[in-house]
Amino acid sequence: MKIEIPMPKMGESVMEGTIVKWYKKPGDSVKKDETLFEISTDKVDTEVPSPADGIVTELLFPEGDTVDVGKTVAYLETDSTAASIAKSTPAKVKEEKVVEIEESENMVVQTESVKPVEVSDSLIDIPMPKMGESVMDGTIIKWYKKIGDTVKKDETIFEISTDKVDTEVPSPSEGILVEILVGEQVTVEVGTICGRLSVHGAAHAAPKIESEKIPEYKDDSMHSMIAKSVDEASEVKSNESSKFYSPLVLNIARAEKVGFDELEKISGTGTSGRVTKNDILNYISKRNKGEVTVSKTDIKEEVFSTEVKSTIVYSAPKKDFDSSYVSGGVERIPMDNIRQRIMKHMINSRDTSVHVTALMEVDMTRIYNYIQKNKDSFSRKEGIKLTYMSFVAHASVRALKEFPIVNSTVEGTTILQKRFINLGIAVALEPNGLIVPNIKNAQDKNLLGIARGIVDVAERSRTKKLTPDDISGGTFTITNYGVFGTLFGTPIINQPEVAILGVGAVVKKPVVVEVDGMDTIAIKPIMYLTLAHDHRLVDGMVGGRFLKSIKDTLEKFDEKTLN
Repeated sequence: MKIEIPMPKMGESVMEGTIVKWYKKPGDSVKKDETLFEISTDKVDTEVPSPADGIVTELLFPEGDTVDVGKTVAYLETDSTAASIAKSTPAKVKEEKVVEIEESENMVVQTESVKPVEVSDSLIDIPMPKMGESVMDGTIIKWYKKIGDTVKKDETIFEISTDKVDTEVPSPSEGILVEILVGEQVTVEVGTICGRLSVHGAAHAAPKIESEKIPEYKDDSMHSMIAKSVDEASEVKSNESSKFYSPLVLNIARAEKVGFDELEKISGTGTSGRVTKNDILNYISKRNKGEVTVSKTDIKEEVFSTEVKSTIVYSAPKKDFDSSYVSGGVERIPMDNIRQRIMKHMINSRDTSVHVTALMEVDMTRIYNYIQKNKDSFSRKEGIKLTYMSFVAHASVRALKEFPIVNSTVEGTTILQKRFINLGIAVALEPNGLIVPNIKNAQDKNLLGIARGIVDVAERSRTKKLTPDDISGGTFTITNYGVFGTLFGTPIINQPEVAILGVGAVVKKPVVVEVDGMDTIAIKPIMYLTLAHDHRLVDGMVGGRFLKSIKDTLEKFDEKTLN
């Protein structure tokens, strides 16, 4: 199997690297994680390890050459010659302890012995990728492949979420997914091995723990997420009882606040009288209906811990519970990673900026007429839809040039006024999310360029193709809640910016206009614009003038001034 070795991305703004030294030449054998070459970028100098055991077959660039990130610089062969070399070397035996012993006041976690596993030279580790210089961990949102599935090179294996961006992680090579080590909704540090790929096309034995497999919570339950590469085997034993409880039962007990003394009284229908999932769910159902009397001594402030430490396999509960796991008509739905980040970001903005909101009514007649007249020809010629948002964004850039203080950030008692405009466009994500990618250097773009930029970032947001660069470094944000029919709102500032523009729906309304010195009523397409600004820096006068500048640009629109 031929593997491409790319120039790695060493930071969100790093687009190229210089090959300083090759540590291997064509024909040399190389071990997995052994240094293959050294690179230098404008951020860091580092050594690049080999992704697998094999033979270096080709070096595409000499030392001293500067190569774009992602471009192939060498080829590694893991089959044929590499395989013959591997035959002369005994396979490594790697013992992996899956679960450590964890003791607490009320319980002891026990595990069975782990069988040694033969690790083939053809296995490639799939780590949690680093999605930016400041990103130290990531959460696996979804696995697109399961154990035994064939994966093509660059095909999506899993999706991750970080505090910078959500993205899909492609396969580094063609092969078969043989291990999944981190479950969905689990957060692990950058570099943690999330799975392993066999590039020889043969599935390899995964670690097995000889003990009873825990019943699944549902067909796609928290335990099935571990991809069946490891049989769940941890059991919890009370210091005061000989009863054993599976982690699944304990998770349900903890969530439903079933105390240990209360759990002891449940009659188990499982092997040797063990409490099963159905046993505890039936008990909870009866308790909620008042069919079970719970004494005060059974109710404890502190419910026992169910944490089981794992050095290899990470798992977490699914966010979609079945109907049997609903207490008192209330379904517990854990927040996904995006919603948690939005929550923290909004609280941080509330506690940082002194929000003041200004509102202006804008007559969109000229732009309305222009769009109605040119939308079809514009779509055919440019391949994009002509929208109000493009005109508002273009007018905002003009206003930012006129009032650069609005294009600033606050750092302690220092104002950082930006000479560039990175225009943030808030994009709604289904079913319940939000992300703000930026149109970089918007000050250099005309209306058409901005329109293209809006379409681009919106599309890549919804298809999870954004990079950390796309959502960092913003200087001013626009949020278009009018697309959902909302007339106006009071948006929250996107930190560390000092202002955000809210765009309402364009609605035809009766308004008073002056014709030949006489007031009369006319029907006009009206839009409300709201500017939320940070009163620490942007006073009402500046905020009002800034908003008035946008209003004037829109109302006095002339297609001759599109640039």
